[in-house]
Amino acid sequence: MNKIKALLLLSVLGQTVFLNAQQDKETKELTNENLDASINLTFEANKALVENNFIASEADYRKAISKSDQNATAPYNLGRAYYNREGLTEAFTRFKEAGEKATDKETKHKSYHNLGNVFMRQKDYQNAVEAYKEALRNNPTDDETRYNLALAKEMLKKEQEQNKDQNKDDQNKDQNKDQNKDNKDQNKDQGDQNKDQEGDQKDDQNKDQGDQGDQGDQKPEENKEGEGDKKEEQKKQPNQGEEPKKQERPRPNQLSKQQIQNLLEAMQNEEKKVQEKIDAKKVRGAKVRNEKDW
Repeated sequence: MNKIKALLLLSVLGQTVFLNAQQDKETKELTNENLDASINLTFEANKALVENNFIASEADYRKAISKSDQNATAPYNLGRAYYNREGLTEAFTRFKEAGEKATDKETKHKSYHNLGNVFMRQKDYQNAVEAYKEALRNNPTDDETRYNLALAKEMLKKEQEQNKDQNKDDQNKDQNKDQNKDNKDQNKDQGDQNKDQEGDQKDDQNKDQGDQGDQGDQKPEENKEGEGDKKEEQKKQPNQGEEPKKQERPRPNQLSKQQIQNLLEAMQNEEKKVQEKIDAKKVRGAKVRNEKDW
């Protein structure tokens, strides 16, 4: 049984190897057929391009590209057609495709060389430098590629210097802008502060006036006591604007005017009494003369 199984296994393996070889042969033949068809389409496309029939050539190039991935000539030629017609985006795509598909160094060199030219036209100097370097890796003896590489490096250096200066200018502008903004904010804050101070002063003034008004609006009961006190103080104090009169104080051993007046009145009264006594005596001592009654 084991021998039978072994023989059956070897038989199956043999059939598998035979089938794989047959599939590889068919795939190779199909690939070759597709490649041949792609090459023929590329030839027709080149012919239409020479005849200035861009539409027909573009259609044949696209068919050739779709037929075989091994045909790098079709995308390369289509890229050149786009480049000559200023279709830089399509040219970039086709040159890149050709460089990736190409198996020979010459096609790779041309593809990356033209890819560098596309970057130069787009002023993308950094990628242009890299593309020219890749082209020189596949053909280091090409003087045109070497010249283009040196030019791309020079343009990249100028661009970097300009960007550096521009960044400085932008930084200075930003600083000036920030400084102006700070000054405006400071002036605004100062203005707000002045407004607040003026508002506070007005509020205080209005408050003081309001307090004065409140004093005028006090109740009569409250004013009575204050007015009475004020009148008493006015009685006690001399009027404003007038010099206070000096109070005459009696000197020692000197009578006051009132005392003198009283004394004079007393003396007059005494004199009057004395005079009355004298007059009374005169009346008593005099004779009474009766007048005749004729």
